[in-house]
Amino acid sequence: MLEKSDILIAGAGIIGLSLALELHARGARVTVLERDTALSHASTAAAGMLAANDPHNPPQLLPLSQYSLGLYPNFLACIESLSGLHVPIQTEVTIQYLPDGSTIHLAEQSLDPRQLAVALLAAVRATSIDLREHTELQITEDWPRGRTVFTRTGEQLRVQNVVFATGAWAQARPLHLRNQSLSVVPIKGQMLRLQIPPSMSLREVHRSEHIYIVPRTSGPQAGTAVIGSTLETAGFDTTTNPTALSSLRARAADLLAAFASETQAALIESWAGLRPATPDHLPILGRDSYPNEFLALGHFRNGILLAPATATILADLIEGKQPTIDLTAFSPTRFNP
Repeated sequence: MLEKSDILIAGAGIIGLSLALELHARGARVTVLERDTALSHASTAAAGMLAANDPHNPPQLLPLSQYSLGLYPNFLACIESLSGLHVPIQTEVTIQYLPDGSTIHLAEQSLDPRQLAVALLAAVRATSIDLREHTELQITEDWPRGRTVFTRTGEQLRVQNVVFATGAWAQARPLHLRNQSLSVVPIKGQMLRLQIPPSMSLREVHRSEHIYIVPRTSGPQAGTAVIGSTLETAGFDTTTNPTALSSLRARAADLLAAFASETQAALIESWAGLRPATPDHLPILGRDSYPNEFLALGHFRNGILLAPATATILADLIEGKQPTIDLTAFSPTRFNP
C-alpha cells in the first residue's frame, strides 16, 4: 500500500482520472490539475471501441490491450460503486472488413464514452481526490522529499510524485521537460452521429481500415450510430467541414448502404477531437528522467481501452513495484536522439 504521500496528476482526461481513482484506492492523497474542463477533449470525442484485437493496431500494443481488457469489469464496477451510475456495454461484436474484401467477426465490446465520462467524474467527486479545473501546471522544482509544483494561477503545492497525463497537450509541459523528445502531437479526428435507418437492426460495430460504424444500443444515444474518423495533422483546430463529413458518410455507406440516405440516416451531430499521437502510435508510460516524475501520454486512438491498464501500471511504478506488462516498447526515452 502507498504511504499517505501526495501525488499530483496533470491532466483530467480518462487517463488522469482513472489513475487518480486507482491511487486513491491504494491510500494516496491525490490532486489533479486540469488546464480546461475535466474529460472535455479526446475522452468524450471517442467512439468507445475496446478494440484490443484491431488488426491495424501496432502489434506491440496487444499485450497491454489484452491486460487492460481483463481489468475492465472491475474498473467499471469501481466507478459504479462510487458514482451509483451504471455504464452499459453497447455492443459485443465487431465485423472487421479486411483489404481482400472478406470479413471476420471479433468478440469485441464498445461503450459510450460520454456515459463513461459522466460516471467517472461522479466517482472522482465522491472521493477525497482534489480535482482543480482551469488550473494549469507551469513548473516543478526539486525539494528534499519530492516536487514543488507551481501553477499558472499562482498556486504552489508540495507533492511527492507528479504524473503527466496531458494528452494532446503534452508538448505544453513545464519548462524543465521541454528539451525532451516526447514526440506527442495532436491528430484531429472529425466524426458524426447519424440516426440508424428504421429498416436496419444494427447491434454490432462495422469497421475497416478507414471507417467505423459504432451503434448505440442503450442510453440517451440509443438508435444512433457514431461514424468516424478522419486523421488530420491540423494542430489544435477542432472545427469540422462538410467535405470531410460527407466523405465519412460515403465510406460508411460503402460498408452499410443505408447510411447513404440523408433522410433515413439523418445527421444528429458532428464534432472533432484531438488524439495524442506518437510516431509509432504507442503510448509513453514510465518514469521520467527527472526525480519523482512519471509519464502517461500518447494513447492515440486507444485511450478508452487502455485507461485501466495505464492506471494500474503507473500506480505500480509509483509504489516501486514491477508492472505486470513489459514496458520496453512504451519507454519515455525511445525517441531520444
